Amino acid sequence: MIQDLSNHRKSYNKQELLEENCPENPIELFRDWFLIANETETIDEANAMSIATIGKDGFPKTRVVLLKKYSWEGFIFYTNYDSEKGKAILENDHVCLSFFWPSLERQIIIKGKAEKLAANLSDGYFDSRPDGSKLGAWASNQSQVVTSREELDKNLLTLEEKFKNKEIPRPDHWGGFLVKPLSIEFWQGRPNRMHDRIRYIQLKDYSWKLERLAP
Repeated sequence: MIQDLSNHRKSYNKQELLEENCPENPIELFRDWFLIANETETIDEANAMSIATIGKDGFPKTRVVLLKKYSWEGFIFYTNYDSEKGKAILENDHVCLSFFWPSLERQIIIKGKAEKLAANLSDGYFDSRPDGSKLGAWASNQSQVVTSREELDKNLLTLEEKFKNKEIPRPDHWGGFLVKPLSIEFWQGRPNRMHDRIRYIQLKDYSWKLERLAP
């Protein structure tokens, strides 16, 4: 099967990104862009982001996760540490996060190093989750081969009975990662494919160097 997509074209002309409008710290610009995305009705989950890791097989792999918190220090998400993703990060902490908001003609690409979140912080977030999500963290051996959907459903039913009328603790294999950024690139679509690309690179003194990239 061959499908030619060469005529799929779009003109980008909604916004511009100029150096004089960029703050010294990229987290400020991220905050401003995220708030706009979060308030845009055509964007369902503004906090959905792709994360790319390098597996033990040497291949990169990208999947979508949900950003749960950001601060001056970095970006936090939660996962199963024993999953393919979790094992890859624990083996190689270099990761790349990417946000794409098509209706705003914007994307953000973040390169950084991921580290395990402190256990008490993972506990705090886990406690805030609905019971169904808590049980799911126990029921699913994420990324492992299973015989059927019925096996997963059976695991969940068993755990529902086990923790009935009880507090559900956080499994040791489940928790957060903090991605500390080393570079953050902001991409704004512009006409004629002459897009604006502004990249911040963190220097040794933890200040940020701003530079424009050719589209």
